Amino acid sequence: MRARRRPRRAGGCVPSAAPTPSTVIRVDFSPSLILELALLGLCTGFLAGLLGLGGGMLMVPFLSFILTTRNYPADHVIKMAVATSLATICFTSLSSVRAHHRRGAVRWDVVRVLAPGILVGAFLGSQVAAAVPAKVLTWLFSGFVTFSATQLILNRKPKPSRTLPGPGGMFGVGNLIGMLSALVGAGGAFISVPFMTWCNVTIHSAVATSAALGFPIALAGTLGYLFAGWSLPEMPPGALGFLYWPGLLVLSAASITTAPLGARVAHSMDVAPLKRVFAVVLYGLAAYFILR
Repeated sequence: MRARRRPRRAGGCVPSAAPTPSTVIRVDFSPSLILELALLGLCTGFLAGLLGLGGGMLMVPFLSFILTTRNYPADHVIKMAVATSLATICFTSLSSVRAHHRRGAVRWDVVRVLAPGILVGAFLGSQVAAAVPAKVLTWLFSGFVTFSATQLILNRKPKPSRTLPGPGGMFGVGNLIGMLSALVGAGGAFISVPFMTWCNVTIHSAVATSAALGFPIALAGTLGYLFAGWSLPEMPPGALGFLYWPGLLVLSAASITTAPLGARVAHSMDVAPLKRVFAVVLYGLAAYFILR
């Protein structure tokens, strides 16, 4: 009597062994990484409060450096840094706008008409950023940092010369603010404050209103980066879409702690010389991004 043959699988392949525990990729939460992220968050929050700047222009380059040293894929590093910077702004903007609202400085009427365009623009901007090559996004971010550094040195403020446009114009402006902010991981103040000042909004109200606009920018941009990267294969550990969630946890907690301290120090000293020094640092960061 002949022995029965074992059925062969299609293609004649032997089933592969189940992955062993040693092959499972784990999220890096080492003490050294937590320390690096915490220091970055503390410095970013303090400088944002001291100089009145968004933290993205510092957070994106240094977080990119941290991820690069841990061998994260070069094609994803800048996009993960931008997405994580935006997600952090979700928390820091709420803390900031609460303080401005207590002083009655937020123009909520302006927020209501700009927010719809901002939500659409920020989501679309994140999709564009996810689709373009990392090198293009790096050059765009370097241009943004260079522009911001030049603004710090020149300290030019547009003269009030007109009133705010109608709903259609505000929707278009909101689109522009949201899209550019999502591309570079910023809160939008680099556009919204000069625009509102130009439209006869006082500088204090413009800064406060810009802080309120940071939340819809960050929320729509973050959701867009989550959506754009969610289905990509072989995303690195710690990534939800393009969002690097260990960085979000540590950076947001640290920056919220020091931002109010920086704001208090700013009221007790002349920060103009510090802004010029910081501008030189920003030029160096832009050059590093272009040449690396």
